[in-house]
This record gives sequence, structure tokens and C-alpha cells, in this order.
Amino acid sequence: QFGFNTLWTLVLTYPFMVGIQLVSARIGRVTGLGLAGNIRRAYPIWLLYTLVFLLLVANVVNISADIAAMGEAARLVAGAGSAHLYSFGFGMLCLVLQLLLPYSQYVRYLKWLTLGLLAYVATGFAIHIPWGEVLARTVKPHFAFTKESVAIVVAVFGTTISPYLFFWQASQEVEEIRADDDAHALRITASAAPEQLSRMKRDTVIGMGFSNAVAFFIMLTAAVTLGVSGVTNIQTSAQAAEALRPIAGDFAFWLFALGIAGTGLLAVPVLAGSAAYAVTESFHWRNGLDLKVQQARKFYGIIVLATLGGMLLDYAPIDPIEALVLSAQINGVIAVPVMAIMMLLAQNRKIMGAYTLSLRHRVLGWGGVGIMAAAVAAMFATL
Repeated sequence: QFGFNTLWTLVLTYPFMVGIQLVSARIGRVTGLGLAGNIRRAYPIWLLYTLVFLLLVANVVNISADIAAMGEAARLVAGAGSAHLYSFGFGMLCLVLQLLLPYSQYVRYLKWLTLGLLAYVATGFAIHIPWGEVLARTVKPHFAFTKESVAIVVAVFGTTISPYLFFWQASQEVEEIRADDDAHALRITASAAPEQLSRMKRDTVIGMGFSNAVAFFIMLTAAVTLGVSGVTNIQTSAQAAEALRPIAGDFAFWLFALGIAGTGLLAVPVLAGSAAYAVTESFHWRNGLDLKVQQARKFYGIIVLATLGGMLLDYAPIDPIEALVLSAQINGVIAVPVMAIMMLLAQNRKIMGAYTLSLRHRVLGWGGVGIMAAAVAAMFATL
């Protein structure tokens, strides 16, 4: 709908994505506790429960939209069948893999699905793109301050600087400590700090760069094909793929369908897992993706409920694309208080000891809080 005029958001968010993800990783590695566990230590319990509830709602809606998108992509590729049936199959596949395989084994295969995201980049190079205009609009967009444009900016911010990623990142650092008998929280073993802090920085800079590059090409491909052709009212990923075929050809269609399936298979375990970490840490329940189901029944129970909730919501009369945008906007709203609390935690010497944030990290982190808060305030002001 907005052509090239939203590409600037990915340039703007990149440094703040890196900054806030480093904060969440740092909290997990330094304290040996996930984000919810640290919030519980420092703030009123009602605040933690409120944030976790909102996170859970947003994640379930997001899971539903991702599963629906995978089902529609499978129906398009197969040329027949029920999208709901395919969605059910994908949902059960994600659930069974999480329940039966230890995450350390599962992730070895899961990480290769990130290559599926390059399908969006390949689609971009399979079609004609006016790179001069793209660069101009990225650097100097024609941005109209309207209800629709501000809402979509909040959605973009909410799906890139997203609370579920904060909870996931911190918890994965804790998982790495648990998995290695020689590893400890940095507050206990200071000698490992330089190596670990350097690894986290390298990992986050590269990972967030990859993320934003893929997002850039998703926006770019949609703008130069669907947008230019006037196809702007998209309710499902199937409509997007079907509209793409006559414009960009079968090659782009297949790549787009592959990208949808790869993205969904990556996203669902992370969304369900981050919800499970947040809930179980809030109640001091045992958690961990490398534990067996019998060892962490409540943790895996949350994963099951979140995934099944998303699968059931897929049958509701809700537009999947609108649901995806809505969940992103909810994430954008939730992100403001969560980011602010994370920044305060990371500057608290009682929590972080000698590993509080440097001035540069504080500027990046609070800058991200300010930009997100301004976007959310603008969205509510234009409703």
C-alpha cells in the first residue's frame, strides 16, 4: 500500500534492535535468570503478570497467523485440498518436534530453515527493481502522517523490536549456561566475560542485520510487484502469492511460497517457547527446552496451549493478515514498558553487579524506548 515509503523503518530500527537485544542477552548471561525471573526480583508481581499476559495474547495471535499462512502456502503449492487441514498438519508438526526432540538436536536442523528466508531476497532479484528510486525513498521517504501509515509503522516496529524476542534471547543465554557444566553466570565467573560479551555482540549484530535485510526485501518485493499493480488489499498470504505469479512469474511464486513455509516453521517454536519461558519464570516453575516433557510438564504444557490456541484461532472468522498486523501492533505497545524495565534492570547494580550498561548501550537502549513510545503515542493520537 505504501510502496517504497516504509523502507526507512528498517534502517532506523536496526541500531536499536541490536542495542535492545544485547541488553536482553546481557541480562540473561550476567544473572543466570531469564527476563521474567529478573522482573519478578525487582518489580511488583502484578506488573510482571500483566506484561506476561499481554505477551501470551500477542504470541497466540501471531502463532495463528503464521500457521494459517503456512496452510495457505501448502494449498497453493499442492493445487488442491483444505488450507485449514494443511494448517493443522503444520501446527501438529511444530508441536510434535518441540515435544519429542531436545532443542539442542532440533535447532541443528531448524537453523537451516533460515536459508528459506533468502527466498525473499532471491524473489527481489528475479524481478525488475528501480534501485535509484528505492535508495532515494529509503533515505528520504514521502511519509504522510495518517492513521493508516502511523499504524503500519508501529506494526513494523513491533515485529522487529518485539517483546517475545527479548524473553527468548535472555532465556537462551540461560539455557547455554545450563548446557555447559563449566559455564556460569558472569556475576559468578567474571573471567568468561570478555569472550561471552564479544560473542553476544557479534551474534546480535549479524543476526539483526540478516533479519532487517530479509524484511527490506519482503517490503521491496511487495511494493514493486503487488503495490505497483494496485494489489493492496491482501487478506491472506495465498492472495499475495496468487497475485505475484502473473506479475513476477512462477519462479517468484515458488520462492515466495517457500519463504512463507520456512518463516512459519521458524517462528512458531520461538513464539510458543518465549511464552512458556515468560509464564514459567513468573511462577518459579521448572523450564528448559532441553529438558524432557516429564521433567518440565508445566513448561511444555504452556507450549502446547499456546500452539493449540493458535491452531484453534485459525478457524475463527478473522482475517489472517489483519491478525498478523494486530499482533505486531500489540507487540509495539507492549514493547515500550518492557524495554523501559529492561533498561532499568540492566543499569541496576544489585542485579547486574559490575556489568551494568556502558554509556553507548544506554543511549541506544533508551533511544529505542523513545522512538517506540513516540510511534505508539502517535498511533493512539490518530485513532
